[in-house]
Amino acid sequence: MNETFDFQDVFVFDLANNHQGNVEHALAIIKGIGTVVRKHGVRGVFKFQFRQLDTFVHPAHQKQSDNKHIPRFLSTRLERKDFQTLLNAVRAEGMLAMSTPFDEESVEVITDMGFDLIKVASCSAKDWPLLEKIADANLPVIFSTGGLQLGNIDDLVSFFDHRGCEFAVMHCVSLYPIPNDKFHLDQIDILKRRYRNRVIGWSTHEDPAATIPVTIAVAKGAQMFERHVGIATKDIALNAYSSTPEQVDTWIAAAKTAKVLCGSHERQINTAEIASLDSLRRGVFAKKPIKKGQPLTRDQVYFAMPYQDGQVDSGHWRSGIVAEADVKTDAPLMRSGVKIPRDPNYKVIKDAIHEVKALLNEARITLGCEFDVEYSHHYGVLKFREFGAVIINCINREYCKKILVQLPGQVHPAHYHKLKEETFQVLFGELRITVDGRERTLLAGDTCLVLPGVWHSFRTETGCVIEEVSTTHFNNDSVYKDKAINALERHQRKTKVNHWGRWQLAAQETES
Repeated sequence: MNETFDFQDVFVFDLANNHQGNVEHALAIIKGIGTVVRKHGVRGVFKFQFRQLDTFVHPAHQKQSDNKHIPRFLSTRLERKDFQTLLNAVRAEGMLAMSTPFDEESVEVITDMGFDLIKVASCSAKDWPLLEKIADANLPVIFSTGGLQLGNIDDLVSFFDHRGCEFAVMHCVSLYPIPNDKFHLDQIDILKRRYRNRVIGWSTHEDPAATIPVTIAVAKGAQMFERHVGIATKDIALNAYSSTPEQVDTWIAAAKTAKVLCGSHERQINTAEIASLDSLRRGVFAKKPIKKGQPLTRDQVYFAMPYQDGQVDSGHWRSGIVAEADVKTDAPLMRSGVKIPRDPNYKVIKDAIHEVKALLNEARITLGCEFDVEYSHHYGVLKFREFGAVIINCINREYCKKILVQLPGQVHPAHYHKLKEETFQVLFGELRITVDGRERTLLAGDTCLVLPGVWHSFRTETGCVIEEVSTTHFNNDSVYKDKAINALERHQRKTKVNHWGRWQLAAQETES
């Protein structure tokens, strides 16, 4: 993929609601930040946040709400012409412009106004209707990772990659301000290893006077940086995590320092962070009266905050949901009151593809584009995550080369080959292999020879990438110890596709 936007060495300055609904105050902030950016000669990106409040906020909460965010959003509302004035000022200061949309209509405003980049906030990182719209905007994307498990980040990376989007990733902790023991700056290392072809940044909410965190982030290899900005006046007090132009000046100028605030190598998410993000989720509401037993389509519902506990949220919306009771206009769709269609079988495999590709990235294994894939599911597709493996067929001549990927917890049942001799070499992870009744643990670099006619099986607890080099592979050459597997037709225990087969998986299930 040819990238045209360089995310490296970008400093993002988030205005958020610090304009206080006052254009003149916002212009003063833009000018102050622009002066600092020119002083340091950095690539500055000034960021706004867009919400179409008439539809983003539920009608019942437009005048009064107990959601802590809504009154601030409404009280600091700016019109589009006001944002155009601010956008023009950002351009005049020599900075690029970015905006965070929180609803689909805002994406259209961003593209229509000609912004340079688009941002996905942590609270929107599982909002798939919004993400679909952002992917279609044809702008470079930066997304934050606050509150996300690694599997959620895998999904986003694969999603934007498949859509051909230019994107970069921000390590972020969605606590405001961040306590010292919650920075977890070692996550920058994790993200860089896992997504090694992507720029990784650090979105920060610490004490504005602190400079040690950004120096550690630089030392960890972060290549983008973001923080909230504002100006205090006699009438306006800044929050505990927004920086004045003078503090931004010190922040940008900070050099690399000792590593003191790096956190765990494991992904850390706390309940306070989840609660903070939940307060920004969008729930699914009825746009018009819905009758019991009626399958729902997108034009019958809308997404708005605040999300209610137990409600269907926008990230879990899908056409075909069936209401099990009448629902009034503007009422929430509760999970207990709807029937959500079961995922098709192939989605088990499709979901696993993201993790398989991420595992290959973490193992630093690069594939070409000419290969086919077999998804081995010896006891059916629905048990693929328990029994199976992903077999990437690279070469099959007088010699054969395959890459085998097993996800954590997968088992490949005992079998032998009538003709094929094979040698396994572990490239990444840990493999437990049993050959002729003897179990061995193989680590990266270890090899194991398996002769024709020798029973063998393997499994992994950690996830594993294996290179198999063998004599020529022949179909129906495998004999399984479990006779039930031998009785299956080949297509019942293997799904074979070209490349990753994202589109073929659905087609094959439809045909069957």
